[in-house]
Amino acid sequence: MNRPLQSSRIDRKNRTFLAILIPIMALFFLFNTLPLLQGFSYSFTNFRGFGSYNFVGLRNFVNLFQDGRIGHSYQFTFLFAVVTTILVNVLSLILALGLNAKIRIKSTLRGIYFIPAVLGGLVVGYIFNFFFTYILPTLGKTLGSTALGSSLLSNPKLAWIAIVVVVAWQAIAMNTIIYISGLQTVPQDVYEAGALDGATGWKQFQNLTLPLIMPFVTINMVLCMKNFLMVFDQIMSLTQGGPAQSTEPISYLIYNNGLGGGQFGYQSANAVLFFVVIVAISVFQLKFLGDREEQL
Repeated sequence: MNRPLQSSRIDRKNRTFLAILIPIMALFFLFNTLPLLQGFSYSFTNFRGFGSYNFVGLRNFVNLFQDGRIGHSYQFTFLFAVVTTILVNVLSLILALGLNAKIRIKSTLRGIYFIPAVLGGLVVGYIFNFFFTYILPTLGKTLGSTALGSSLLSNPKLAWIAIVVVVAWQAIAMNTIIYISGLQTVPQDVYEAGALDGATGWKQFQNLTLPLIMPFVTINMVLCMKNFLMVFDQIMSLTQGGPAQSTEPISYLIYNNGLGGGQFGYQSANAVLFFVVIVAISVFQLKFLGDREEQL
């Protein structure tokens, strides 16, 4: 008697599941998969974003490796991503260790540190643009500092440092929360047993804390590298790739020249190459950090 009732319940659950899943999958295909496939097809053409176009085969991909601007853009993107990833993870871990300590206002401090993650990248960029362009130079002139007397964003050699500061300030929030979650998974008994063996301070962190939170380190390192390789909003609001294309990452170059420079097909090929590079780096990170987890 109960089997028909159970069967009808299972059927209703399946229908409900499909009713939710099918529209989501359709939207995902329409706004994600389909544009990806179209971009891949355009990468083999000389499409300018309008008008007619012809199939050019692998010529776009060959030209990418001969384009000095593309090479400089990749160089800046990798340098920026590596430096910012290291800086963000080191500072986030230090903050997480401090916020995980037994202090009365740690919940309040966690909320304060998470505020930057709530703000949009463009909003943060425009705020810091005003700071670097007007406030900091005025302060530098008041203090008699020639280094701070002009905007960092107008200096081709120093503009990337300003971008690192802005991006790191915003990214630290989420990373800190992830590290705090990892630290809370470490049993207190482990520290007590380690203290009996003389594991305190740096030794405690190196031999006990770090090995136990290594999965969280892997998550943060992979997500940071991916996000910083794809940096766009802060560049758009701070420098727009300048001065003299010194802070032009791949994502902004694809956007700027692809949509506004009549190089839609060429930059589609660049986007395909960039996609492969990001996937390769992420897989390498997961493999390398995964091996480190096993060793520790």
